[in-house]
Amino acid sequence: MPPLPVQRSQVLFQGRVFRVRRDWVRTPDGRTVTWDIVEHHGAVTIVPVDAQGQVWFVRQYRHAVGETILEFPAGTLEPGEEPLACAQRELAEEIGRAAAHWRRLGTFYLAPGYSTEQMTVFLARDLRPAQGQLDADEILRPERYPLAQVDAWIRAGHLRDAKTLAAWLLARPYLSS
Repeated sequence: MPPLPVQRSQVLFQGRVFRVRRDWVRTPDGRTVTWDIVEHHGAVTIVPVDAQGQVWFVRQYRHAVGETILEFPAGTLEPGEEPLACAQRELAEEIGRAAAHWRRLGTFYLAPGYSTEQMTVFLARDLRPAQGQLDADEILRPERYPLAQVDAWIRAGHLRDAKTLAAWLLARPYLSS
């Protein structure tokens, strides 16, 4: 189906990471409906695996849900930034590592019902120490676990971050536990 014609758009909010717009759209049956859309530059998430077969996560406080959750390192693209460059920067910032080998695993929309955010997933291997600095709003701690632990956590419902679940699904064929 081709995109529906937008009759009018209005920016409702402009923030640091995203903006919100309202679109008035004509449907195929002639009605006009409104949709509120979160415009986002896009982001990356990384599945980092070290030489010992351990997978790295960050335990990060997420204010929107009022919880500290376990998730893969991730970050927002700067305007015009290439996804691999963003992934390399975020890996150093969030877990203090660089990777010798990178594999682009795919992309997905995080919440296509209301957001333009597209995530690019990378598998990072052969990790070594690297310097990076957390963003001012990040409250996190890097942690590493055996590959088999991830599948057990998913079955038990302990991993609840959508980008982490999707990234694991894309990475799993390239990993052995």
